[in-house]
Amino acid sequence: MSKNFSRRNFLQTSLAGAAATGVASAAPAGAAPVDSSKPALLGGTPVRSTAFPSWPLVGEAEERQLLETLRSRKWNRMEGGVVARFEKEWATRLGASHVLATSSGTSALACSMNALEIGPGDEVIVPPYTFVATINAVLMQHALPVFVDTDRETMQIDARKIEAAITPRTRAIMPVHLGGSVADMDTILTIARKHNLPVVEDACQSHLAEWRGRKVGTLGDLGCFSLQASKNLNSGEGGIIVAREARLLDVCRSFHNQGRGQADTSFAYVRNGDNRRLTEFQGAILLAQLTRFDEQVRRREENAGYLTSLLHQITGIIPAKMYDGVTRNAYHLYMFRYDPAAFKGLSRNRFIQALKAEGIPCGGGYSPLYREPFLENTLNSRAYRYVYTVKQLDEYRQRLNCPENDRLCAEAVWFTQTMFLGGREDMDQIASAISKIQRQAADLVNG
Repeated sequence: MSKNFSRRNFLQTSLAGAAATGVASAAPAGAAPVDSSKPALLGGTPVRSTAFPSWPLVGEAEERQLLETLRSRKWNRMEGGVVARFEKEWATRLGASHVLATSSGTSALACSMNALEIGPGDEVIVPPYTFVATINAVLMQHALPVFVDTDRETMQIDARKIEAAITPRTRAIMPVHLGGSVADMDTILTIARKHNLPVVEDACQSHLAEWRGRKVGTLGDLGCFSLQASKNLNSGEGGIIVAREARLLDVCRSFHNQGRGQADTSFAYVRNGDNRRLTEFQGAILLAQLTRFDEQVRRREENAGYLTSLLHQITGIIPAKMYDGVTRNAYHLYMFRYDPAAFKGLSRNRFIQALKAEGIPCGGGYSPLYREPFLENTLNSRAYRYVYTVKQLDEYRQRLNCPENDRLCAEAVWFTQTMFLGGREDMDQIASAISKIQRQAADLVNG
């Protein structure tokens, strides 16, 4: 597509197409010209024919760090110092003092639940729009995850509804900073202080995101990050815990190291535990990944902001809002809601298929998590039937009602973070493909 194609000509072409099809909105100003042929899903030429940046990005830094670790023959963190170096680097990035690397984001959450002594009979406030690990960390403690409905506009937990969900059994609040954005931490922290409840930030998707200039993961009592293969900071698998107090991190460190005390290699144990340690090889990869991480964060943020300015010009595409307190969105995901009414009734699934055919990878996001069979299977398990009465479990089931979240699950469309590591022309093509689908929606509905 020609970069010399003028904004004026682009708008004239788009407006003419919109008038012909009866679509109210035009393609966004500033976007690249669209292919005026039939939709790619129906055999037309795709808007984009090249792949977005691959992931992960690797280079000499990763090779050097891995080879140094390999040749050291110190591959376990109890013998080497690479993981400790990464923890120090991450602490510096966050402005934190107490950081522990773990084997996964799920492990970070599980260690945090253990550090807070969450157990049978307890309740933990969680959002329904999240990855299952958030819930599994609670269920592994034989506690109950209490779902608070979603704010559809931001796709985060609706903090205004948290207080009504608190009972005498509530032991913690676990907001999720979904997609790289940030939950309403002013409201959440105010409620937590009022009810003397600890806050565990699930920041697994929000590396270096900020709330009023402070890095997420440092706002609550504990913060957890994921280093899994899809994440913005990636070692294949891995996680991080950030603690406000050294005492809590000491418990997490002990639990993740089979319940040992401060002497990491001793055979003296002070509590129950597990092996949730990160390897030195993963630490080596992370140190290398950090050398380009800040630039990647900046690029994602700039490209996402530009794409939002384009999508705001397309009726029926509603980018996720951010709360006023969000001073940085990490954009692990770019999320928006899709309104079929602005696309001639074209279903979301058909829209996603059409967008993929135009060369734009996308997906529909999460399903209603609290309706998934795993939760009912857990409630019917021997352990849960032993801990809870039939009446308690029935009363819990009656609380599983999140209508706004159900609506969101039927509307959401996601782009992944790798799509934002290129240039503005990539964003132009995304917007152009959506505009093209809108102009030709009638053909897609009938085709």
